[in-house]
Amino acid sequence: MKSKSRKRHIIKTITWRIIGTTDTIILSWIISGNPLTGLKIGAIEIFTKMILYYLHERVWHRSKIKKNNKRHLFKTVTWRVLGTLDTIIIAWAITGNGLTGLKIGLAEVVTKMILYYFHEKLWHNINFGLKKA
Repeated sequence: MKSKSRKRHIIKTITWRIIGTTDTIILSWIISGNPLTGLKIGAIEIFTKMILYYLHERVWHRSKIKKNNKRHLFKTVTWRVLGTLDTIIIAWAITGNGLTGLKIGLAEVVTKMILYYFHEKLWHNINFGLKKA
């Protein structure tokens, strides 16, 4: 069943990345005032975030923490810390301005935590890739 759980995590990674990258592009565009800046940041983070997200999923899959709302919240926070740091670094590198990178990273903390929480809740109700009881 390991193969099925890996497929689940790959599909979760892709669905989250579509949502997350769209959010980052829009926020980066609004904060920088430049749509091309938003697209550049979004394009780079597609790769960095997919790798980080997959690794995060694998760690949480092996976790012994009880699967409940508290777990979803804690998982949301740990992912957001990783994701925000990644966005800040990428935005800083693209814009050359640390403050702009910080603004983009902090702006997405709220939007991404809300979006991620609902993404997790949705996937919690999908049995694809899970062992049958």
